[in-house]
Amino acid sequence: MQLGVNVPNFGPGTDPGVLRDWARLAEGLGFDLLMVSDHVAVTPDVAERYPEPFYEPFTTLSWLAGLTTRLRLGTTVLVLPYRHPLLVARMAANLNQLSSGRFVLGVGVGWARQEFDALGVPFTARGRLADEYLGALRDAWRTETGDGTAPIPVWVGGHSEAAIRRTVRFGDAWHPLRLPLPLMRSVLANHSLPAFAPRIALRMTGTPVDDRERPAGVGTIEQILDDLDQLRLLGAATVVLDPYHGDPEETRRPHAAWQALTAVATHWRTPS
Repeated sequence: MQLGVNVPNFGPGTDPGVLRDWARLAEGLGFDLLMVSDHVAVTPDVAERYPEPFYEPFTTLSWLAGLTTRLRLGTTVLVLPYRHPLLVARMAANLNQLSSGRFVLGVGVGWARQEFDALGVPFTARGRLADEYLGALRDAWRTETGDGTAPIPVWVGGHSEAAIRRTVRFGDAWHPLRLPLPLMRSVLANHSLPAFAPRIALRMTGTPVDDRERPAGVGTIEQILDDLDQLRLLGAATVVLDPYHGDPEETRRPHAAWQALTAVATHWRTPS
């Protein structure tokens, strides 16, 4: 099982130097994947948790591709209805080519109603648009490759029934975000999914967290390592660790997240 890192590409403490340091740390610690998130118009509902500066994901990942050699690079998650699907297909294909095949496209339908309004995209149609755009992406890539294959893995976020159907129809993996283990286990037990690549929290505590609703990745290092082992047993091909907890001021203090990632990288070993 591979491990990835969700890097904050936003917030008052984030700048090109910090993004470069995140990438070098992730690659140096042996992580396999670096992912960033997506917003286009940082409207008040977005800015509350993900304020400016917000570095656009395709631009940022293209730059980081030139600063890394081994890390896969991806979005967690690109809000599909925000961009024309042929533009996304072109940008994703180019980024994949420029990074020597290292790109992963994680996608979602979005949640920020004010941002949808600012972009002139109907909020209530976001699910239908996501399905339509995923089909258009697949068609564009198949036309480009000429052999009926799609060159870029697509991870579909969300855990609603619509998101599960979307994963089965269009995705290469289900990519749930920050869920408790029992909920992920229940979904996997009741649906036949193409693959499983969750994004979980990374919040290390000094004492065990005893809560039935504890999100995976929250707790002592022993609890986090056990969560990773349970996810491996559930068939996860990749697990993405998310050290951001919702306070933009955290971006001014990345060393706490770096220490947690170092602890996981030091102790986690996938059984052979």
